[in-house]
Amino acid sequence: MGTLKDLLTTDMRSALKARDELTTSTLRMALAAIGTAEVAGRQKRELSDSEVLAVLTKEAKKRREAATAFGDAGRAEQAERERAEGEVLDRYLPKQLADEELAELVAGALAAGGFTERGQMGPAMKAAQTAVAGRAEGGRVAAEVRRQLGAG
Repeated sequence: MGTLKDLLTTDMRSALKARDELTTSTLRMALAAIGTAEVAGRQKRELSDSEVLAVLTKEAKKRREAATAFGDAGRAEQAERERAEGEVLDRYLPKQLADEELAELVAGALAAGGFTERGQMGPAMKAAQTAVAGRAEGGRVAAEVRRQLGAG
C-alpha cells in the first residue's frame, strides 16, 4: 500500500462516488491542510506519513475544539457536524492511549532519561513525546509529565 496521503485520496474518491458528503468534505479538507503543510517553507516537499499524521491530529483537535465552542454557544447542529468530521479523521489516527498506558510510557521515558525535576520539563517532554509516538495529545502528555515530575 502507498502512503497515508494516497489512502486519504483513494478514500475520498470512494466517498465521492458513494455520495458520502460528510466523508468527502472532511477528507477534502484534510488533504487541503496536508497540501498547505507541503508548501510551507522555502520549497514544496512531500510529507512523510508521520508528518501527515501530525497534520491529521491537528485537524482532529480543531474539530473537537470547534464542537465544544459550538456546543457552548447553543449551536448543536454545527457542534454535531464538527464531531462527525472528527470521527472521520479519527479513522486515520492511531488509537489513543488510555490514562494508565500513558502514565506507564511517560514513567518509562522519564526513568530512561533520568528526569526527576520540573526544571527538566523540556527534555522530559521530548522523551515522553517520542515514547508516546502520537498516540496521545500533547496536552495530555504534558499534564502527565508535569504530574510525575512534581511527584518526584
